[in-house]
Amino acid sequence: MAVNEPYKMEILDSIKEDPITIYHIGNEWWDLCAGPHVETTGKINNKAFQLESVAGAYWRGDEKKPMLQRIYGTAWENEEQLKAYLHFKEEAKRRDHRRIGQDLDLFSIQEEAGGGLVFWHPKGAIVRHIIEDSWRKTHIEHGYDLLFTPHVARADLWKISGHLDFYKESMYDQMEIEDELYQLRPMNCPYHILVYKRKLHSYRDFPIRVAELGTVYRYELSGSLHGLFRVRGFTQDDAHIFCLEDQVKDEIRGVLDLTEEILLQFGFSKYEVNLSTRPEKAVGDDDIWEKATVALKDALDDKGWSYQIDEGGGAFYGPKIDLKIEDALGRKWQCSTIQVDFNLPNRFDMTYVDSNSEKRRPIMIHRAVLGSLERFFGVLIEHYAGDFPLWLAPIQAQVLPVTDTQLGFCNEVVGKLKSNGIRAEVFHGERLPKLIRNAEKQKIPLMAVVGPKEVETHSVTVRSRFGGELGTMKIDEFISSIQQAIKNRTL
Repeated sequence: MAVNEPYKMEILDSIKEDPITIYHIGNEWWDLCAGPHVETTGKINNKAFQLESVAGAYWRGDEKKPMLQRIYGTAWENEEQLKAYLHFKEEAKRRDHRRIGQDLDLFSIQEEAGGGLVFWHPKGAIVRHIIEDSWRKTHIEHGYDLLFTPHVARADLWKISGHLDFYKESMYDQMEIEDELYQLRPMNCPYHILVYKRKLHSYRDFPIRVAELGTVYRYELSGSLHGLFRVRGFTQDDAHIFCLEDQVKDEIRGVLDLTEEILLQFGFSKYEVNLSTRPEKAVGDDDIWEKATVALKDALDDKGWSYQIDEGGGAFYGPKIDLKIEDALGRKWQCSTIQVDFNLPNRFDMTYVDSNSEKRRPIMIHRAVLGSLERFFGVLIEHYAGDFPLWLAPIQAQVLPVTDTQLGFCNEVVGKLKSNGIRAEVFHGERLPKLIRNAEKQKIPLMAVVGPKEVETHSVTVRSRFGGELGTMKIDEFISSIQQAIKNRTL
């Protein structure tokens, strides 16, 4: 207070339990920080140091609080490390999903509608449709039943679940409808429990697996919103498994297999896996925690995946496995999670009838593979730098006439491509070299050029972004080659 540090006073006031750390250098300098700090700037290699930018930032990310000036800088041991970092940063900037999303017309955040609310444009929406179709198909093959549940519910539901006690700051204000309070959902779990509770269950019914692409709404400070990575409305690939104690290991192993299968489809094969164990404050007795943790470990060992143990890092309601995927730049992104829950089955009085005709509690497992479609799409954009593989590209082939004289035939070609399930369009109105440049800027995988000769021979001359000139092909041959490439996930 004496040296007029109001922001540090606010930080001090917010610290309730954690130890307060102040770092000193001699008697002249101190800071509210764990440290360490160098004693003098002369100890920093001036060839490995660079100030990067200056930007305004709301204090604690809250737009109602003062705007501060933030200075960004970076320091490394040597010049080579700095150069490597700057190259990495430039590459990350080139892959920024916000810029690519605008350049390729994939999505937008419309300020008139509000921050953190995503508008999927036609090209982005078709990629989402492909992701969702693949997700649904794979889940049905793995024995999941699909659900659709409401976006709102009576506030009482969130009291039972505990969300109003533990999660209220991330939930939107309640709305009054016919003298009752309703709440936008921040999570899907209570809905899936209500579906479970619609009828009595026998031990013979287990395991029960339900999955939903469920849109949820969570309040985020405007200063923390970031493209598709931090939004206020997003769709989780949410699933819940209800099972018996002795089924937990096999169910977890099944989720690990499913996770690997889905992530491999999108080109992610490197993961960092963490197993988080019981925290100090937890529900459930020691025996059930021990059994669940051992089941998670056994499933990971059985899978053959290496993992780190995060002691005490589990949720208060059960142990969990978190999986981070590694992208083309080596960055790690939190996507998949598997969590055992001993809390909600008690809160909602979930039961089944065992072999002795007695009522028991089932084990509940929460799991998500992609995390959220918005965030995963952002990761996909940056992983591929917008250059999606052929099977995932919003437009797979663009048909380009040499002159508008060939436009009629081009429309016939596109019609035939579309009737065979290939996403195609005609692009015209410019000279051919510019049409090709525009197609490359839009990262179209295949360009089919049509001139007088192609019209005469009912063919197209094909150019691939990935394979260069592929030569002249009959229309049926062109269609067959695309279908084969999609099937094999090549190109």
